[in-house]
Amino acid sequence: MRHPRRWGFVILLGVLISYTVYQQNAEENEGFLEVSLLEIEAFLPKKAQRNPTVSHVSVGWHLDHSLKVVNSICDALTLSDPKKFTGSFSMSRLYCFTLGYIPRGVGKSPKSVRPPAVITPEDLLLQLETARRKLKSIEGLDDKAHFDHPYFKALDKGQAKRFIKLHTEHHLKIIRDILEK
Repeated sequence: MRHPRRWGFVILLGVLISYTVYQQNAEENEGFLEVSLLEIEAFLPKKAQRNPTVSHVSVGWHLDHSLKVVNSICDALTLSDPKKFTGSFSMSRLYCFTLGYIPRGVGKSPKSVRPPAVITPEDLLLQLETARRKLKSIEGLDDKAHFDHPYFKALDKGQAKRFIKLHTEHHLKIIRDILEK
């Protein structure tokens, strides 16, 4: 014990880093996605636009997929049994959630959240309204409401909300790039 002050500093630094990572790995705010949903709504008239140098699918595909993900996660959270939640560690989740970034081209969408061949404006509007309603409804759920993500493992409600936010922003960035170039 030659340097007790150093150990105290190291322990304090570790606690601060752990707390910061924990805070960045969950989303607690109600209405946390409303700005993104407004942006999705603004992009609806541009659903047919494409740019193969950015993405091989259209703006509409990204909008539809993002809304399907929001709605399916909300459904999974609602149907889950909080008593059965067991936390899990995922290095990829820690990396993405802490940095607030999902890298492009790494993951593959499950079939259940892939858009249909024809994406209509009416269907996008209906999914958008449904997403707003379901996001409000999950606020009253137990904090241990959960869903299983194919890469990030079991996510509780706060982590699920964080994922929804990161995933939606990931696709909005792609859309902005499609429209910019």
